[in-house]
Amino acid sequence: MKKNGSKNGSKNGSKNGSKNGSKSSLVRKDSNGSNKGDDKVPDIDFNKLYEIDGYLRSYEQEIKRRYSVFSNIIESIKTKEGSIEQFASSYEKYGIQVRNNSIYWLEWIPGAQAVYLTGDFNKWEPTILPFKKLDFGKWELSIAKNSDGSCVIPHLSRIRLVIKSPNGDLLYRNSPWANYVLPNDRKVYEHVFWNPPTSYQFKHKKPKAPKNIKIYECHVGIASPDYKVATYNDFTENVIPRIKRQGYNAIQLMAVMEHAYYASFGYQVTSFFAPSSRYGTPDELKRLIDECHKNGIYVLLDLIHSHACKNVEDGLNYFDGTESCFFHSGGRGTHSLWDSRLFDYTQWEVLRFLVSNCHYWLNEFQFDGYRFDGVTSMLYHTHGIGHGFSGHYDEYYGLNTDTEAFNYLQVANYVIHKCFPNAQTIAEDVSGMPGLCLPTELGGGGFDFRLGMAIPDLWIKILKEQSDQEWDLDKIVHTLTNRRWKEKTITYCESHDQALVGDKTIAFWLMDKEMYTNMSTLSENTAIIQRGIALHKMIRLLTQGLGGEGWLNFIGNEFGHPEWLDFPRAGNNDSYHYARRQFNLADDPMLRYRFLNDWDREMNTVEEKFRWLRDDDSGYVSLKHGEDKVIVFERGQNLFVFNFHWEKSFPDYRVGVHLPGKYKVILDSDEKRFGGQSRIDHNVDYFTQDYKHCNRDNSLLIYIPSRVCLVLARQ
Repeated sequence: MKKNGSKNGSKNGSKNGSKNGSKSSLVRKDSNGSNKGDDKVPDIDFNKLYEIDGYLRSYEQEIKRRYSVFSNIIESIKTKEGSIEQFASSYEKYGIQVRNNSIYWLEWIPGAQAVYLTGDFNKWEPTILPFKKLDFGKWELSIAKNSDGSCVIPHLSRIRLVIKSPNGDLLYRNSPWANYVLPNDRKVYEHVFWNPPTSYQFKHKKPKAPKNIKIYECHVGIASPDYKVATYNDFTENVIPRIKRQGYNAIQLMAVMEHAYYASFGYQVTSFFAPSSRYGTPDELKRLIDECHKNGIYVLLDLIHSHACKNVEDGLNYFDGTESCFFHSGGRGTHSLWDSRLFDYTQWEVLRFLVSNCHYWLNEFQFDGYRFDGVTSMLYHTHGIGHGFSGHYDEYYGLNTDTEAFNYLQVANYVIHKCFPNAQTIAEDVSGMPGLCLPTELGGGGFDFRLGMAIPDLWIKILKEQSDQEWDLDKIVHTLTNRRWKEKTITYCESHDQALVGDKTIAFWLMDKEMYTNMSTLSENTAIIQRGIALHKMIRLLTQGLGGEGWLNFIGNEFGHPEWLDFPRAGNNDSYHYARRQFNLADDPMLRYRFLNDWDREMNTVEEKFRWLRDDDSGYVSLKHGEDKVIVFERGQNLFVFNFHWEKSFPDYRVGVHLPGKYKVILDSDEKRFGGQSRIDHNVDYFTQDYKHCNRDNSLLIYIPSRVCLVLARQ
């Protein structure tokens, strides 16, 4: 989801005017090339598709049509570009390239009358280094190395493109392919030539994609209790060890793609190939990722291809002086809610730019995969604004679906998985589009996971509107289990969206102001604090255990961070008070935050051993007792028991179980180390009886105290 706030630049260029050059379309066939071993896109296996989802039969023709467009794009890439890999590696020939200390520069600027290079290396003379015009709106520049063999542009020089627009204005722009940008004294980000004498060399291999992925969603800048923008080095040295200890096997890095406005949370991207310089250098980001790999942590990047910042001087907007260089013109090219520009995915060079961006971060920085942001906005012409999505399939196969964007997502996923078979992709989609997380060869979108976005919405809604005495267990369980067959879901009870100012985290909804006064172990353990800590633990385990095939937590929520998230901006006097994570609270043995932190770690540790996050068993719910407030389900060989009752404990509660044998408690939220009352004897063995109960062949009797959750494992 997007955060409000975009930094607008002045549009120093005309909106009108004819392009000197063409917008290359996806069907243009103007060059020759071989496929170089790329496999032909297979036909859809509809029998297999309908085994997964029989409702799709009624939409076979539309699925075929979309797949035909996708197949034609892939075959066109092979024919015109030589291979998928060459096309996806276009960042190696576009933008500024250093070849034996000589400079070669290639850009697509279709609206330009002329293009020049300027910078501090030539005293900002605007027109003494002209580019040569090529076909299809492309421009190139070659600069020989100095007589002493050195590069004519020194490392860290500030450089800009000077573009003569259709109406004759000279526009100063960053290369869209710029890989490092820094703000000038006007706080406008400028392209900085990144060409160090030595660069960081990766030492560790990428880990295999986890089968039970547990993601720590994090933001480098806030990853410190200090009032500052934290750095890549801060994160590497202080946060990666913490993530490892907490039992997460993956991280999702937010706000890495450069964004001029910090308070946009990284969602108003201005430079798509540049890692944010506010946290450090590109080499320092590489070191961070390498350290994750050393610790077996899989690294996802939050990828924003759904829109772009409206900034002109340091963004893509009006890049060549025209409205439609990278974007749709008119109303279709602007997102009314986010105040940002929308890509035209049908343009060949836009496709090159975005597909290359997918390849770039996985190759150059060794990221392992992506969380694609704003997928719902991409998939529908309404961008999901005011759309409730009833779930009727006509909503996904009608005229509101932006099939050009869907085809782009197919192409992006196809290229990612073909070039990087170990990569995984996650779709941020609230609409529930069928097939989005099925392979492209089945006509699907090609994603590996979708986010279970209805789950946190439910938790926040009931915490906001109801006491736990009023909770509808049927509705809770339905929301947790309502996911498409064979399409994997990342489950979570809260992410960065719920942490933002204007909302409250689960801990804040549960305990509110008492978090400031009663979280010390020396203070009164009030009813509100007892309830809040108990339910926080139960909500997290129930969501992880039943809600999907992967798990996600936002940085700080593991210990119930006491405050919301708000970046320094004019509205808060540029304060960093809320733009930080107070890890010191979880580390203080005199504070109750450690109970939640330790529970989160133990939950992940036990899951790693027993593996209930799995795609071969989504769980069997045998009991949802509305009056007792008890939920019982099995997943794998684990038995989960939850008693949400606010006052009733049950000494000999019968629960059904499929597999007979001996069971032992392996996870208990009532342990003292988790802030509980230690009412469960862990030395007790629970033996099943040949007594059918709740549609299970066997059952056992168990003591379940109030507001406690347990996991038992078959021995």
